[in-house]
Amino acid sequence: MKIAIALAFLAIIASLGGALFFMMRGGRDDRASSKRMANALALRVGLSIALFLCLLLAWKLGYIQPTGLTASDL
Repeated sequence: MKIAIALAFLAIIASLGGALFFMMRGGRDDRASSKRMANALALRVGLSIALFLCLLLAWKLGYIQPTGLTASDL
């Protein structure tokens, strides 16, 4: 489970890096570059939502347990 979450985070970061690359890269055809940047950002949003839903599902099925601070610890 930890490996899958780490891979998802890496994919999100890679997609964000791809969007940055297409944004910074100039050229003759700015419209195509903008479209590729928008696609990379849309992929990042989709991956983030999918990761969030998978984490919620894993918590609901009992695969992961919350171990953070409780209100009484503060």
